[in-house]
Amino acid sequence: MERVEVVLSHLSPNNLNVNNNNNNAIMTENCSSNKAPKRIVVTGAAGQIAYSLLFQIATGRMLGPDQPIILHLLDIPPAENALNGVVMELEDCAFELVHDIVATVDPKIAFKDADLAIFVGAFPRRKGMLRKDLLEKNASIFYTQGKILNQYAKRSVKVLVVGNPANTNCLILMNSAPDIPKRNFSALTRLDYNRAKAQVAEKCNVPVSKVHNVIIWGNHSSTQYPDVNHGFISDFPSDGLNNSIKTVVNDIDWIQSTFIPKVQKRGAAIIAARKLSSAASAANAIVCHCRDWLLGTAPGEFVSMGIYSDGSLYGIPEGIIYSFPVRCQAGSYSVVKDLPIDDFSREKMDATAQELVDEKNTAFNFLSNN
Repeated sequence: MERVEVVLSHLSPNNLNVNNNNNNAIMTENCSSNKAPKRIVVTGAAGQIAYSLLFQIATGRMLGPDQPIILHLLDIPPAENALNGVVMELEDCAFELVHDIVATVDPKIAFKDADLAIFVGAFPRRKGMLRKDLLEKNASIFYTQGKILNQYAKRSVKVLVVGNPANTNCLILMNSAPDIPKRNFSALTRLDYNRAKAQVAEKCNVPVSKVHNVIIWGNHSSTQYPDVNHGFISDFPSDGLNNSIKTVVNDIDWIQSTFIPKVQKRGAAIIAARKLSSAASAANAIVCHCRDWLLGTAPGEFVSMGIYSDGSLYGIPEGIIYSFPVRCQAGSYSVVKDLPIDDFSREKMDATAQELVDEKNTAFNFLSNN
């Protein structure tokens, strides 16, 4: 009863200051904006990841509480009825930031004048499918979508590929859209980064907010390399002090034998438990990725993004989409350079790079023969 009375006292008119001019100004700022709306494309918009994602975008969690948006929702014709249902739910939420919704099964309409394109949709891996089959099936899809994106989207469009195999799908999309800068394309490894932070936080018995600068190197697959060598725990063991993750964990066997494979195989563990792939956590990672990329990372913080490798950094070959540690500011990123790489890390980084080279060869050989 005491807790209820305290809550009610905070909700009383006197404490709310409903006639206060400052509060009125804040409410006005949140409800309206002089900014031009941003057109955000989400493919696979009738799917379970998009269903968790769209409502977060619409509340302003991704681009900010004063950025109006126009949602462009794309899916395949068999999902058109479900897509219309999603639109109805979005309408029923009456989101003030959503100025319009364009729902379509035509990518030409979906990509028109896009500011941000999030490619959630991809052909799923089905029972009995080899990885080669999955690569070839998606190669055709992303090759076609890339050409349409190149024709209809803004040259400044930012592109995030989520649908797996995300890194190689992103590479195909990028190569099919030569008029859009390579730096505007990225693949999602933020989910892996978030998973790594959470595992470290649990091991060290600290809040996730205290874990900084873990890295995901390479592919969004079971060969990815979650790296804690450059990360730290803030305010540990007391406020104002920072300690390296390796020092706090103090267990190299846990890092190499438990932590790394657990992050690498987390997606499979979720499928085994839910009988469905990650949805809410993937949507959250998309929001985090785009927010940091477009609005900027926190001072001193770096995150992980799958980006185009030009062959100049960390011995990673040119011509693949590889996850690096990056800092972001106002829609641009820069790779964190000159981090020391030990022999164990070198082996892991090279292994995941080789998988990406193999994926690239498989996909592009298929495209050249079809």
